Amino acid sequence: MPVQYLILFFAILAETIGTTALQASHQFTRVGPAIVTVIAYGISFYLLSFLLKTMPVGIVYAIWSGLGIVLIAGIGFVLFGQRLDLPAILGLLLIVAGITVIHLFSTATPH
Repeated sequence: MPVQYLILFFAILAETIGTTALQASHQFTRVGPAIVTVIAYGISFYLLSFLLKTMPVGIVYAIWSGLGIVLIAGIGFVLFGQRLDLPAILGLLLIVAGITVIHLFSTATPH
């Protein structure tokens, strides 16, 4: 696996942690989760900056945001009791399908 995907994994992980903390911060009224949000997003963007040296911004952003959306939807369901209806689930599956197509067939990403 190219090192770019390892960096992207940690950028997505940091973004997911930041977004989860954002929900827990209650509109930045809880200091602890608010601080975690800022730090996690900072780490995520810092890691993304390395990826932009070797990968196109559109591809990096598509994978980062797409997987982040899917993970946050799952976390929202598990931790916050947020429900997903069938159209939402189908949309999330289409996001995963799009990321899979990019990974498997695009020459714009390292393999």
